[in-house]
Amino acid sequence: MFDTNIQMPTAKTIISTATSAAAAAMLIRSIARDYVPNEFQYYISYKIRALFASFSSEVTIIISEVDGMVRNQLFDAADLYLGTKLSPLTHRFRATLPMKETNILFFMDKNQEVIDIFNGVKLTWEKVTKQVKTKRSNKENHEIQYYNLSFHKKHKDMVFTTYFHHILEQAQVVKKQKRTPKLHTLDSELMRRSRGTAWQSVNLDHPANFGTSAMDTEMKKMIMEDLDRFVKRKDFYRKVGKAWKRGYLLFGPPGTGKSSLIAAMANYLNFDIYDLELTDKTIKERQKNLQDPYLQQGNEVTLSGMLNFMDGLWSSCGDERIIVFTTNHKDRLDPALLRPGRMDLHIHMSYCTQSALRTLSSNYLGITEHPLLTEIEQQVQETKVTPAEVAEQLMKSENSEEALKMLMNFIAEKKKSEDLRSTQQKAVAEVGSKELEEEIKESVQILN
Repeated sequence: MFDTNIQMPTAKTIISTATSAAAAAMLIRSIARDYVPNEFQYYISYKIRALFASFSSEVTIIISEVDGMVRNQLFDAADLYLGTKLSPLTHRFRATLPMKETNILFFMDKNQEVIDIFNGVKLTWEKVTKQVKTKRSNKENHEIQYYNLSFHKKHKDMVFTTYFHHILEQAQVVKKQKRTPKLHTLDSELMRRSRGTAWQSVNLDHPANFGTSAMDTEMKKMIMEDLDRFVKRKDFYRKVGKAWKRGYLLFGPPGTGKSSLIAAMANYLNFDIYDLELTDKTIKERQKNLQDPYLQQGNEVTLSGMLNFMDGLWSSCGDERIIVFTTNHKDRLDPALLRPGRMDLHIHMSYCTQSALRTLSSNYLGITEHPLLTEIEQQVQETKVTPAEVAEQLMKSENSEEALKMLMNFIAEKKKSEDLRSTQQKAVAEVGSKELEEEIKESVQILN
């Protein structure tokens, strides 16, 4: 039975008691600040915090934006990673569109929280922003940012090993997905008058991809598998003592899609392209940083210099690197360039094949089956026609049958031209042979 005569304190009594307790605490704090040495205050404060921490099962890790004068890589990775997480506790995100980019990036705003579930473990992220006084400048305040990551202490080992590694990996994925590939070219004018880098960049807006590339289907599959295998084997390359790079040689006549294949590779991997044309002309640049280490001050860019860069110590600096050489005449290249380790994979960009023809008709006409396609397939087997020439004919009409007929006529005319040229070359060779025989006979007669 409950005693109904017990008098419950009124709200006024509770508030009055709380006010008195607060006033007493403030008085004690004031006295301690004035009369208790700082060292003793810090000791007492530390012991109190340690006491409460011993009863708590929560661990908090602070991830600062900067470490001394250097940015904290883990903070930047957390920024990218948490920008992909949605939580009921998060009400504000920051959206930004960097210069020369086309994708919007999202970041968690200051003083917000995000809850992440990893391997069934709840992890709470809080982004904190504080204003601190700057002693070395006239500025009143300086803003610092850091993350508080809180979780149960029994998961500490998992967080330190698996979770942080997961964040770094996912941040790289997000970074590559969000960024726009760039095309970098050397500016000859800047090379003459600039002391810095002469690389100029634009967004790589080339629409080429492996789905629309006019290549043999099996060859496309082989190239994609080779690229995937390369980018996943960073640890393997380090294990065997090789620089994380791979060389490709694309060779074949003009118009067979070498440049389009490079663009498709860059779009597939989300890699930048650095375009450097090796010609008889020399390229000079006064160089003061390490972005272009094969362009040393006062030196010329030559094939041997390029090879030294590919094979030397600079080849092992940085992340994955793919070097693609293109040529119309493989037989004219220095054999030293073609060896494995420099050009690991040789890809022959041939004339239009049957599978390439079907891809082009799908791209330009939206069809993969048509009675005329069977006849054209037979034509491309007997005539050397490039994918670029086929594409040009298919663009001349939006009517599928009309476009295919024009393509058939074009290939037929080219076949006649090839046959005529072959006949002429044979005739010239025969005439040359007869003239040579006459010259030999005359020489023999003179000697006799």
